Amino acid sequence: MAYLGEPVPTVPQPRPSEHRDRPGPWLFTHDGRGSAGAPAGAVLFGRDGTLLRGVSCNGDPAMVHPMAGVRAALAALRAAGFALGVVSNQPGVARGLIGPGQVEAVQARAEALLGPLDVWAVCPHGPHDGCGCRMPAPTLVTAACRALGLPASRVTVIGCSDEVVSAAMAAGAHVIRVPEPAPPTNTGCPPCTLTTCRTADGPEQAADLLLHR
Repeated sequence: MAYLGEPVPTVPQPRPSEHRDRPGPWLFTHDGRGSAGAPAGAVLFGRDGTLLRGVSCNGDPAMVHPMAGVRAALAALRAAGFALGVVSNQPGVARGLIGPGQVEAVQARAEALLGPLDVWAVCPHGPHDGCGCRMPAPTLVTAACRALGLPASRVTVIGCSDEVVSAAMAAGAHVIRVPEPAPPTNTGCPPCTLTTCRTADGPEQAADLLLHR
């Protein structure tokens, strides 16, 4: 598969146990991780507004643009031996605005720009579907941890939204919060303070904070 004439990495395929008609999250992994064994640690990024510029219900690879500092952050974390992944709510699937193939195309374009990521954990449900995987529930984080063979205590989640931060904390992972691209809305989640999670000015500073803690 190619995008605009450029080579694109193979899109991570859903595990057999994570079919799209199942109620759980979609889990995409690269086959190479299992043979390489569990990494020493991992970092999971929120997708929209943290890893990629936020575009509502984006299914267009041409609109995939990394956030400032992301490339440097990923390079530093890879060099230090961390596994990398993404957790993402994608309610546009439930609303019929984007399809599964578009979700995968966006992921493939992100990897073409940023390099391969070890796991993508995606909730395709809407807020009223009654699923167990939509953040702020911890399911996406715990599913990504299992795919990487790591306990949550050895995983750090970098995110900008209340939902991602709350999911990480509920899973028992470490958290570094970065600023939201737009003013945050009041979702009823408790405010993030230095007693509950660390903060950084962006992905690059978050990676530096993690590597030099």
